[in-house]
Amino acid sequence: MHTVAVLAFPGVIPFDLSTPIEVFTRTRLPDGRPAYRVRVCAETPEVDAGAFTLRAPWGLDGLRDADTVIVPGAADPTAPLPPAVHDALTAAAARGTRIASICTGAFPLAATGLLDGLRATTHWSAAALLASAHPGIEVDPDVLYVDNGRILTSAGAAAGLDLCLHMIRRDHGSAVAADAARLSVMPLEREGEQAQFIAQPCPATPRGSVLEPLLAWLQDDLSRPLTVADMAARAGMSARSLTRHFREQTGTTPLQWLHRARVHQAQHRLETTEHTVERIAAQVGFGSPTAFRDRFKRTTGVSPHAYRRAFRARGGGARQPSTPRYPPV
Repeated sequence: MHTVAVLAFPGVIPFDLSTPIEVFTRTRLPDGRPAYRVRVCAETPEVDAGAFTLRAPWGLDGLRDADTVIVPGAADPTAPLPPAVHDALTAAAARGTRIASICTGAFPLAATGLLDGLRATTHWSAAALLASAHPGIEVDPDVLYVDNGRILTSAGAAAGLDLCLHMIRRDHGSAVAADAARLSVMPLEREGEQAQFIAQPCPATPRGSVLEPLLAWLQDDLSRPLTVADMAARAGMSARSLTRHFREQTGTTPLQWLHRARVHQAQHRLETTEHTVERIAAQVGFGSPTAFRDRFKRTTGVSPHAYRRAFRARGGGARQPSTPRYPPV
């Protein structure tokens, strides 16, 4: 039987810890037999999980014959990795054990060096911190999970479910994975990527810069059909000078800035109004609904209709952005 060892350590996020326990424990083969044996392993018998203290039945020796090791998220992803946990993970990797992280579990995994040279993901609000702390990792903040074969990483907490179902499908096929998905009340494959959950910020307006009056004018009415020449004329400079100032002060081009501002406004309207997609496309300045849908999906990872289904505010009120639980980056 396939053995899954779930690692517990001080500051572990309980939701991330429990996700693989629940999913793998409840997975059944076609004949009804359990598909996995699950262990909770820790360096010490008791582990501080924030709201409570948990007791781990297995020590780190439980990783030695495990087929899969799961590294849950850490409440403080910058906390140093205990040397014994570091050694247990690297030894498991050397044996060819499959190792997967959930959410900010990518940080302790990265601390071992096992992600160096690989593509990986984590919760979108901590992606920049992971990339800065570990430049040898190709951090992709847009995906729900990344499968490098023996090393896998997933995005925010719910993406841990996606990753577990993916591993079940790899191990036992789609039928077993579909049954596990039904038990979890989850689709076997979710539409879109992590990008759909990222609040696309309205591009920053550099205070006191030569661009500030222009950007304020653009924000005032995004429905206007505009070209770079139009924006340059408004700013009283050449198109070449305008592009240079945009790159220096916003890190992007005039049209890319405008596209992001329009998508940001479209997100707000999709969440807070009943307007049709076609009407919103016109309101935010896209020349056609087709162009709007294409740009919106490239930016957020999902269609406008899918975004509205996921994020439509109940009761007509505007959604308030949640505060990330991770350190500022």
